[in-house]
Amino acid sequence: MIVLHAVFPIEADRLDEALDHARTLVEESNREDGTIEYRAATDVEDGTTLRFFEQYEDAAAFEAHTETDHFRAFEAALPDLLAGEPEVRRFDVESAAELDL
Repeated sequence: MIVLHAVFPIEADRLDEALDHARTLVEESNREDGTIEYRAATDVEDGTTLRFFEQYEDAAAFEAHTETDHFRAFEAALPDLLAGEPEVRRFDVESAAELDL
């Protein structure tokens, strides 16, 4: 499984636009073959930071995601929305288990 955690600091006056792009990206990405889960949220400590959590069955599914129209549209819009440097981390996960809390 491939897991990504992406953090995007957004210009405050562009937040609504960024959220519109994020909604479309999440909706369309969750329809892709090989996507296990694709979520976006605003950071509770900084409401102008968007955090993405993405899970893919494998590297091929992630690569296919980066070729989609909705990903490319978000990627093209991003430079005008950013207030700083994005951070993206990829994790190659061999196993995962749900925890009882």
